[in-house]
Amino acid sequence: MNYQEAEAHKKESLKNADDSVLNLFHVVITPADTDESAKYIEDYLKSPESFTDESCKEYCSDGNYEVVSFKKEKHEE
Repeated sequence: MNYQEAEAHKKESLKNADDSVLNLFHVVITPADTDESAKYIEDYLKSPESFTDESCKEYCSDGNYEVVSFKKEKHEE
């Protein structure tokens, strides 16, 4: 999906998620390409507060994105 579609999908996902999901998981837009997504998530986890949704654009070479969720690490709480 393109960035605008991914952004809308993330907003909808967050709206429908309950608080426990929001507290336990990161919900982020990443490049759809597996290698680019892995690099983005690796960098994101180093400093989540310094990333915005649009940060993923710097990692994406083809304009295709997806919304992913992954468990927050204990030390981030």
